[in-house]
Formats: sequence, structure tokens, C-alpha cells
Amino acid sequence: MELNTDRLFIREILCNDWKGLQRIVIDFGTSEYRYYDMHFPAKEHAIQELVIQLADSHLFFAVFLLGTSEMIGYICFHNNGGHYDLGFCFHSEYFGKGYGFEGCLAVMKYMKQFCGAEGFTAGTALANTPSCKLLEKLGFVCKDTEELSFHKDEFGNDIIFQGGSFVYEGKE
Repeated sequence: MELNTDRLFIREILCNDWKGLQRIVIDFGTSEYRYYDMHFPAKEHAIQELVIQLADSHLFFAVFLLGTSEMIGYICFHNNGGHYDLGFCFHSEYFGKGYGFEGCLAVMKYMKQFCGAEGFTAGTALANTPSCKLLEKLGFVCKDTEELSFHKDEFGNDIIFQGGSFVYEGKE
């Protein structure tokens, strides 16, 4: 799968994209939002192994600015019985420029048209205001919340946060 938008080139992730993903993972590790998501490995061998698995899934997409070879983000899905759970992450250098919206919208349209996606869901921390706003702009609505934890603090205690469960209500 390859898609072009006005500003982006999007394709399924390839095994040799591991350095681009590593750059995004390391950048995300410095983000104030890092505690609200599962950990991705950043070490060379581990991320190479992960990218092989992601490439085999056919549901993990690398995002590039048109005409460049540097991966600026990724968009991914988890198939939940015809409903696809959306995930995304962009390097902080590209925040606030509309690339997340442009890319997610294009890949969601592709998933509906060519992969039979019947609907979309997503989850994010309610404290992650930029992700919540992006999901809402895409047509998602927060339907439920739950307490979640993916990380521990320096004392070994769970870092608990409120997660929002979003459902796509469409903007066809």
C-alpha cells in the first residue's frame, strides 16, 4: 500500500525503516506524554526485531513528507473483528502542522475502501490534549474512560491516568 496526500507519502513499514522508527521512539521517550503509552524498545537489535513483526502485520504505516526519505511518524491499527483501533505517533519536530490529521484521514479512508474496515476506535490519555483534539477532529467521540497504567514511578508504584475510549462517528 502506498498513499500520497497533499504533503505526505504513506506506505506500509518496511524492515529497513527501523532507524526511522527508532528516531521517533527515542523522541517520544522525552515527551511529557510517554507515561500514557506502552513502551517501544529503542535499542538497535530490539527495534529491528519489532519492525519485522510490524511489517508482517500489514497494519503499520510509515509516514514521510513528500519527496523526502526521513520517516516523520507512523500510523497503525489493531484489527478487532472488523473494527480497527487507531494508533499514531509523530516526531515532535512535526507537531502542530496537521500531518497527523492528514495522514490518519488518508489511511482510515484506505482501510475502509480496501480492507473492509467497518469502524474505528482509539484510546488515549485524557491528559494528552493534542491526541484527544486530533481524534475529535477526525470524527471520534470519547464514549468511556478507565484508569490505566503502563509505567511505574521511581518507587515502583503504578503511574495511573484516565484513559479515554474513542469511537469513530464519521465525517463521510
